[in-house]
Amino acid sequence: MTPAVIDRPAVDAATFAGEIANGYVPVVLRGQVRDWAAVRAGRGGDRAMATYLARFGGGQPLDVMIGPPEIGGRFFYNDDLSGFNFHKQKVALGQFLGQLVRYSEAAAADAHALYANAATAPEHLPGWDEDNWLDLPTGDAPARLWIGNATRVATHYDESSNVACVVHGRRRFTLFPPDQIANLYVGPLDQTMAGPPSSMVDPERPDLARYPRFAEALRHAQVAELEPGDAIFMPALWWHHVAALDPLNVLVNYWWADAAAPSPFGALVHGLLAVRDLPPAQRAAWRGWFDHYIFADDAQDAAAHLPEPARGILSPASPARTERLRGFLIRLLGGGR
Repeated sequence: MTPAVIDRPAVDAATFAGEIANGYVPVVLRGQVRDWAAVRAGRGGDRAMATYLARFGGGQPLDVMIGPPEIGGRFFYNDDLSGFNFHKQKVALGQFLGQLVRYSEAAAADAHALYANAATAPEHLPGWDEDNWLDLPTGDAPARLWIGNATRVATHYDESSNVACVVHGRRRFTLFPPDQIANLYVGPLDQTMAGPPSSMVDPERPDLARYPRFAEALRHAQVAELEPGDAIFMPALWWHHVAALDPLNVLVNYWWADAAAPSPFGALVHGLLAVRDLPPAQRAAWRGWFDHYIFADDAQDAAAHLPEPARGILSPASPARTERLRGFLIRLLGGGR
């Protein structure tokens, strides 16, 4: 039986900062946003939810993913991975909500899959935050709205910590810890649907003949089903598959991280260029360097034997060291020393 995500009642900001955000496990927060005006409005049904959202019209059009009925709501690659099984279109908020309500009220079996993803509230739904404020310490992360019908988002990760709040409709989250990457059969790194790479396996209908190691990933999976008003904290790099289960679904999320910090993914890609294809003996030798300077528990002390003024890019983290590292990297990538 798949274990459930840790489940606890709503928390205040201090508890979230001290007990949850500093941890590295997902946590469901039941009723965290049950008092939001949007959640209260949605209790009147899909049309009431759409009417409430339409109040925030006047912002920029939404970026909407549109898939034909035959994809069954699962946004993914096409069969030969040359593209995707959906297209994108900019749609005004009112027009988009109207179509979702028509699909909902007609219970249309031939409905297209519709999903407006990551619409930042200030640009697309101005005034949202005044009505629906998240009283948790998520830095200056903007509210991002995800609005659609019964759709599924392929298993992926985020580089930032994430709080996702269910406003309307139910959502099922299936999560995998970061160490399951080899068992998730990750797709192309440089051709992705919405930023981060995704698993090639459909966790709801896994083809274990084609992806046999996924059976081991399922042993480590955690599942949570959220109702309107519930929230979930997902640490950075935890993989998650998200299924919207009802005819009209609304979710708001907040990603937060050090905006000035460079992405480790860029270092990985450079490693593909510079390290992966070396002869085995050289690659093993460079692994020793990476372990010593990056991954060892005492990597922060790798320059402890040097006088502080001589430690250069091995100095403790600081804005000055960051600038020195950037300059050194620019020279290296430009062929200089």
